[in-house]
Amino acid sequence: MRRVRVFHCDAYAVPLPPGHRFPMPKYRLLRERLLAEGTLRSEDLTPSRPVELDVLLLVHDRSYVESVVRGGLGDAEVRRLGFPWSEQLVLRSRSSVQGTVLAARDALCNGVAGNLAGGTHHAFADHGEGYCVFNDHAVAARLLQLEGRVDRAVIVDLDVHQGNGTAAIFASDESVFTFSMHGARNFPFRKQRSSLDVELPDGCEDGEYLALLARHLPAVLDAARADVLFYQGGVDPLAQDALGRLRLTHEGLRARDRMVLTAARDRGIPVVLTLGGGYAKPLEASVEAHCGTYREANAVFGQVPRL
Repeated sequence: MRRVRVFHCDAYAVPLPPGHRFPMPKYRLLRERLLAEGTLRSEDLTPSRPVELDVLLLVHDRSYVESVVRGGLGDAEVRRLGFPWSEQLVLRSRSSVQGTVLAARDALCNGVAGNLAGGTHHAFADHGEGYCVFNDHAVAARLLQLEGRVDRAVIVDLDVHQGNGTAAIFASDESVFTFSMHGARNFPFRKQRSSLDVELPDGCEDGEYLALLARHLPAVLDAARADVLFYQGGVDPLAQDALGRLRLTHEGLRARDRMVLTAARDRGIPVVLTLGGGYAKPLEASVEAHCGTYREANAVFGQVPRL
């Protein structure tokens, strides 16, 4: 039986001020929960280390990378990012990117792999925003292309917030297809243009959501002709999410994940899993939703021969 290899970087404890809304403990709680329930084993997990700065420069402007690394961001840039600067933030952000790079390389060999971080789709080439410092999907896709491992990639972004940074980075690059299905009235309020955007009304429930995904996903994969699929399995469409404004259930999210993973498997497209969203109250609801993605990955890919 195939096991999903997974990378993580929750050892970097980013200091945040009291009352900060970003759920940093989620990453450790998720890893512990996946281990405790047996969805992952300790041998399936590998810590990721900080990505080399030259790799970040495949996507990000040198001046921006240097400002982040040296702590030179201005007050307005820090507010836009949403995190106070710290050395731990830099190490975690770089390690998050490296986790997606390593997962992508592993997925090309084994069909599927994951990063218990990443999904930082609001990061642009020249700035970060929305709690996203560096864009891990963009960096990993560019690096795989540079290494000659892939020609084309598709990013299936089902976070409730549009992947605006990703869309902007690949706006003029037809080798990377960006698909974002997100809340029409949610952040970011100034949207970028993805290869395909599907906007959802507030209060959207399981049936409408899954019908829209089933309508568009096959055409996305046909158009993308991709060698690898980066899956942003955002859990903020969940009804309990404080920032989501949609009304999906845990069953609906798992059906969504199953649809994407099965479509990729049946087409022979390796899948890279990253985290997205997750501001539920209580936080346990977000952790459970992320666990559902990995349960579905085991179910969909577990009995398939290695690629």
